[in-house]
Amino acid sequence: MSFDFILTSLFVFMLLGSVVAIETKSILSAVIAFGVVGFASSCAFMFLGAPDIAITQVVVEVLSLILLIRAVGRVDNMSIEKRVSSVVSIFALVFAGFFLSFSWFALKETNPFGYPSLRVAEHYLKYAIEEIKSANVVTAIILDYRAYDTLGEAVVLFTSILGAFTVLRKIGKKRGEKSNG
Repeated sequence: MSFDFILTSLFVFMLLGSVVAIETKSILSAVIAFGVVGFASSCAFMFLGAPDIAITQVVVEVLSLILLIRAVGRVDNMSIEKRVSSVVSIFALVFAGFFLSFSWFALKETNPFGYPSLRVAEHYLKYAIEEIKSANVVTAIILDYRAYDTLGEAVVLFTSILGAFTVLRKIGKKRGEKSNG
């Protein structure tokens, strides 16, 4: 199975999940379809060789799904009606047309897959030991050149875990109060 076929399949899967999320009448089904899109994009990041982004995507996806499912559990599906005027539909179609045409032109201008668009890595490998005075190149890149990026990833992971812990803790706390009372 070719690499391009897998990525194309994931892209089609994400598009189908998006359509289901928009068109379904059940809010819970829309949230689940939204989760499918996020997990498919995480798989795409893994295939593209970006495991740190894929892990961050999964953690944020799980947190947002937990929060959305908690919020959706309290909403009555019967009270929500879908009323879309023709003006909104036309605007959505025009926006989709602009977006697709812009995406097509942007995709045509990118470098072929596997060809680096930036040469930053060459500089890191060549001058890391001299400039940073580090014990090895990996330490120099992570702790100096990419320090803010690494800090940002750590903050995202910490916030996501803290949010999931808070949501799940309240559920467990309420159950404990019912059994004690």
